[in-house]
Amino acid sequence: MTNWLELANRVLAGDELADEEAMAILECPDEELLALLHGAFHIRQRYFGKKVKLNMIVNAKSGHCPENCGYCSQSSVSSAPIEKYPLMNKEDLLRGAQQAYQLKAGTYCIVASGRGPSSRDVEIVAEAVREIKANYNLKICACLGIIKPQQALLLKEAGVERYNHNLNTSEHHHANITTSHTYQDRVNTLNAIKEAGISPCSGVIIGMNETKADVISAARALKALDADSIPVNFLIPIEGTPLAGANQLHPRYCLKVLALFRYINPTKEIRISGGREVHLRSLQPLGLYAANSIFVGDYLTTAGQEGTADHRMLEDMGFEIELIAT
Repeated sequence: MTNWLELANRVLAGDELADEEAMAILECPDEELLALLHGAFHIRQRYFGKKVKLNMIVNAKSGHCPENCGYCSQSSVSSAPIEKYPLMNKEDLLRGAQQAYQLKAGTYCIVASGRGPSSRDVEIVAEAVREIKANYNLKICACLGIIKPQQALLLKEAGVERYNHNLNTSEHHHANITTSHTYQDRVNTLNAIKEAGISPCSGVIIGMNETKADVISAARALKALDADSIPVNFLIPIEGTPLAGANQLHPRYCLKVLALFRYINPTKEIRISGGREVHLRSLQPLGLYAANSIFVGDYLTTAGQEGTADHRMLEDMGFEIELIAT
């Protein structure tokens, strides 16, 4: 039996996991799962205590995406029956911010489909962000696709603190998921964000027929990129997408993945993201022993858990919502 607490203490002392230790986490026997999570919580508690960050997404632009990402209902290769609309106007984005504020979310995530934003898209988002900051003091995360350095600077000036652009999977597995852009395109976008002075948010989607080695590789790549926030999504196989038949996840494995990301990225925000309700199911609360952040409300084209249920879950566990600074 691995001494998971001892491994956690080594991580806290600055050691990095060897490949065989990382694999041991993903292959942890189920009877050792609680001990593994105890070690993950030991690391999490050092840097985040018992606080949980809440984030809310607005699907600001839906569908009409030219990319061929196999997981996405909004992509050019999807036949999923989703609502499609152009970028929301400022008033709609402000209404979403009001909802985020009411749900006690500290971060409001403005997400738009597409390869990347037009100059006009960036102007609309920037104008909305200025008013959101003035009215609600929310942290803003934008997710608009592949972005140009000048666009990143405009968003920074408007008050965007964070930009999300997920690696999604390992470099090795990337071409199996999409061919309309490269893994390096995603890395370049994250570097442009950092150069503009915006905090990088980047994560993964688990369950896309990747190997355990791919999961480890992605976790290490995010550490090397110094992503401040790491959303861990669990694939919801949507009918009409190329990955509709993927179904390799179960709740215990999902918990082991969250633990892995905490052991490899001890100081970073680890967020349980899309698919947690579907794949963690009744074990959702245990995920917060490794992660320190969740989404509340709905996701992009799939529904989430009702917001007050999340608040109740945190209260039942003795965790505290990290409130918006005033």
